[in-house]
Amino acid sequence: MENQEENKVELKDRRTEIVEAYVHYVLEHGREPVSVFKFVKSLGMKEEEFYEYFTSFASIKSAVWEKIIDDTVRGMESQEVYQEYSAREKMLSFYFTLVEELKKHRSYLLSMYEGHLSFKRNVPMELKGFKEKFKAFSADVILEGKENEEIADRSFISDRYEDALWLETLFILQYWLKDTSPGFEKTDVAIEKSVSLAFDLMGKSALDSFLDLAKFIYQSK
Repeated sequence: MENQEENKVELKDRRTEIVEAYVHYVLEHGREPVSVFKFVKSLGMKEEEFYEYFTSFASIKSAVWEKIIDDTVRGMESQEVYQEYSAREKMLSFYFTLVEELKKHRSYLLSMYEGHLSFKRNVPMELKGFKEKFKAFSADVILEGKENEEIADRSFISDRYEDALWLETLFILQYWLKDTSPGFEKTDVAIEKSVSLAFDLMGKSALDSFLDLAKFIYQSK
């Protein structure tokens, strides 16, 4: 049993070593390595060992993004007050915590994506794992919001809430990459305004109240 645990730790450490070496290379050269062969040679590693952990540089980039969202959710949920938050507050907490995690990787992310024109139109493939984890998180927030009636449960439209929040996430990621304001204060404002709009749209509106009343009156005839 101890040997199995030690092997898991060793595998994790080796995987982390590869990711950190890749990020360091990008920071040093402003681009990713030319080939896996040259990259692993600089680590004193055989190429076949690299493939025990990753299939390509793209999978390393995916690992960086997944670490960012894993650390975001872990850091956010570790706050005692988090469980008392409303759905809107949880989404705000997620984005503010995400930005704090992004700051730790800003130089790397700028090297990789500064010239990327639009995350919405052309989502980088390496964000696939990040997206899956985000949608799992947002699905829980949306469900909670529906249960406490903070979010309206609308036929057909409700199924698109997760997609709408994902587009909001892409907007925030791109906005933050381009933000040059002190302390990224403009990103903070963008987060507050975009989350406020999203929850206003998902929340019960005057139109919903009117339709409910009209439905009640019709059914009461």
